[in-house]
Amino acid sequence: MKWIKENSLSLAFLVMFLLALGGQAVAGTLDLNDQQRAMGDQPISVWEYVTSSSFAVDVAENWQSEYLQFFLYIALTVWLVQKGSNESKAIEDAGAESDEEQRIGAHAAPDSPRWARARGPRLWLFGNSLGLVMGLIFLLSWAAQSVAGQAAYNSQRLADLRDPVTWSSYVTSPEFWNRSLQNWQSELLAVLSMVVLSMVVLSIYLRQRGSPESKPVGAAHAATGVEG
Repeated sequence: MKWIKENSLSLAFLVMFLLALGGQAVAGTLDLNDQQRAMGDQPISVWEYVTSSSFAVDVAENWQSEYLQFFLYIALTVWLVQKGSNESKAIEDAGAESDEEQRIGAHAAPDSPRWARARGPRLWLFGNSLGLVMGLIFLLSWAAQSVAGQAAYNSQRLADLRDPVTWSSYVTSPEFWNRSLQNWQSELLAVLSMVVLSMVVLSIYLRQRGSPESKPVGAAHAATGVEG
């Protein structure tokens, strides 16, 4: 029970994610089968749908845009700030910060990770590991979207009695970029809304006691980069 409590936030989101993914699989199967019947084709099972390129491209398409959002937010908040936002570091702290502030090298604490005491490439790699991993997952998800998208696109082209296209032709096609950009713009709008609308306008004046996403209840409205 202690382990569950200590990891309750991750577990709650994992359960919600699996429920949403399962719901997408069922709803997607029903929607596709409705189209299949309309065209006089046989319906397919949920397993056939979740192993299809249509399902794979829809999932990968959403994942890559989410990890693009994570990567950009992690990288940009190092240097860019937003006055009054709890999601921003203090105005004067913009930048990569000093070794002392980051507790690296000679300033490492006894319980600091070993690589925090390293020098050169190892320290750079560890110091940028979160952004690098998020960026790598984005690229892998985007690549998966391109492969699954090509398969789904060619399946539709063959059904329309048209020739299939190569991977290079697909990733430079309007179809691929339409899929990518419609997700990117929605994710970027979501971050903009979080930072400018909710996390700036609302979090400047409103509070949620006990939440790390809110300033302390008694914090000044102009306080920046503080948590409850």
